[in-house]
Amino acid sequence: MSGTTDIFAVLKDPAAVTALGQAAGHQNMQQLIQLRWIAVVGQISTIAIIAWGLGIQLPVAYMLEVLACLIAFNVASQLRWHEKWTVTNGELFLSMLVDVASLTAQLYLSGGTSNPFVFLYLLQVILSAVLLEAWSTWTIVAITSGCLAGLALVSKPLALPLFHERGYFSLYIQGMLICFAINASLLVVFITRIMTNLRARDSKLAEMRQRAVEEEHIVRMGLLASGAAHELGTPLATMAVILGDWKRMPAFKNDPDMLEELQEMQTQLARCKSIVSGILLSAGEARGESSTRTTINTFLGDLADEWRNSRPVQTFEFENHLVHDVPVAFDSTLKQTICNLLDNALEASPHFVRLEATREGESLKLLVTDRGPGFQAAVLEQLGKPYNSTKEKPGRGLGLFLVVNVARTLGGTVDASNLVQGGAAVLLTLPLAAIAVPDNSADEVKE
Repeated sequence: MSGTTDIFAVLKDPAAVTALGQAAGHQNMQQLIQLRWIAVVGQISTIAIIAWGLGIQLPVAYMLEVLACLIAFNVASQLRWHEKWTVTNGELFLSMLVDVASLTAQLYLSGGTSNPFVFLYLLQVILSAVLLEAWSTWTIVAITSGCLAGLALVSKPLALPLFHERGYFSLYIQGMLICFAINASLLVVFITRIMTNLRARDSKLAEMRQRAVEEEHIVRMGLLASGAAHELGTPLATMAVILGDWKRMPAFKNDPDMLEELQEMQTQLARCKSIVSGILLSAGEARGESSTRTTINTFLGDLADEWRNSRPVQTFEFENHLVHDVPVAFDSTLKQTICNLLDNALEASPHFVRLEATREGESLKLLVTDRGPGFQAAVLEQLGKPYNSTKEKPGRGLGLFLVVNVARTLGGTVDASNLVQGGAAVLLTLPLAAIAVPDNSADEVKE
């Protein structure tokens, strides 16, 4: 299946795995951009309160210039990362260096280490520990430490009134409390968001690895089935020749009951040969050389008639609610997928099976229902996992496993549930785009 190849390629290619991490980095970059806008608003508010509210002398013009540069950088970042969806560690590192540089410039202009907001350096360090690789984080630690030491040497202390007062009357203490509240709040909000992004990335990788394992299992099964089909070809042909000879022998030819038995054996043998041929045809991709151009109604009608005539079902209902016929390409793999659903229903409910076909938007929906005991909760929770069955027989649980993976390869879904009135329902949803015949091939559709 092409989907299997794509997943294996992703998981075996370090660059492809890295791209998944870079996609999560894009979301984290968006968080940094939001945080930078909050910093811009906070700096404007602080400058206004300190300079004009409290009357403390600050180089407002220079501070606004630094702020303008930060705004320009953030606007450029927002435009760039709106178009580009992968972010590297180096790009995140550079972005955080700009934040550190901006904070250092503002602190230099507003008192250096005597400014209570100097503890905002911790915000940069903690964010770097979450977002960046180890070498980048330690570089941020070294740079912020150097900036802090430099501010202590070259900056002028901020002339705060009531600087030496104790308790809440000290503006320095009040600033420290505000800085702590801002640090704590921003860390809780943004680290929670960042960790959500990282968990989503890890979950995506785990899901892809699990899917690769499952589809590798399908590949192995396909190889085994193909090999078995080749091996069965010769004995089946031999049996067909023997049955033909028996029908011409006088001992059997003159016995009507025996002839009827032989005819039934030939019918079942023909079905076995058809199954083997189908395995060989569909051993490749889900949409391969075994595709047959037809229409939805023709395909489903023929499938329903064939399944009804070849299975010992007491009552089989087929309801086709498709008003508009659509040219499509169905192959033996998809045919076997639908038959697997019907066969599972027949095992649970030999007296009644129902197939209903509907169209919803651009999707084909096939609903198979029965009147059996229904699914157990454990089976529903692990739907589509190999060997997920309560039947104590070897190989059970592979039917739904194959159905789910074929549907997933075509971009569809499989949902299962238990009916209130008793029995089970399995809904196979397939996008019409995955099975539709291109317009330029519509004239080749087989009716």
